[in-house]
Amino acid sequence: MSTDVTNLLRGQPVMAILRNMDPKRSVELASKAWDLGIDLVEVPIQSPDAVPSLAAVIEAGAEREKPVGSGTVVTEEQVRQSAKMGAAFTVAPGLDPGVVNLCRDLGLPHLPGVATPSEIQSAARLGCTVLKAFPASILGPEWFKAMRGPFPGVSFVATGGIDASNAIDFLQAGAATIAIGSALDDSRQLDLLAEIIATRGTPGQV
Repeated sequence: MSTDVTNLLRGQPVMAILRNMDPKRSVELASKAWDLGIDLVEVPIQSPDAVPSLAAVIEAGAEREKPVGSGTVVTEEQVRQSAKMGAAFTVAPGLDPGVVNLCRDLGLPHLPGVATPSEIQSAARLGCTVLKAFPASILGPEWFKAMRGPFPGVSFVATGGIDASNAIDFLQAGAATIAIGSALDDSRQLDLLAEIIATRGTPGQV
């Protein structure tokens, strides 16, 4: 079974990341994202106290038939925990073959993080052709342009330091999807995000 998230991300130019929020606030912002047209929501579980927030958003997502992912998954135990909770996919800051292979065994789509050509090659060999480029704000839009040449079969989710002010730059540079966090809590950015979703949310982009 494929380990990448191609089907989930197809036609989804924006993904929301809800980090370091309590369960109530996480559900509030997830609902805001879904109302805006952002179907994909990730809740990182970098520490045990973040797990209740993931559980709450998964439950809310199930009511609206929205896929909710588990983020900052860096151990195989976190993979098992995410699968048991009903996460639709997992996201990692880096590339760990053990995590990738376990996700494959469990039928859980996985989005690993990369920042170098060597990591991209390694991820592709493991069956991951949609990758999280992290930290995107440090890599810069030119990185995405440069990677399109040697890796035409790979798609990237730009993550880290992305908001409405620079989202278009990364999408135009070749990112298939941009991941945003604090922008959801900023009313000044919501109109631009809505415009991005309306104009870029078309099938076949990943």
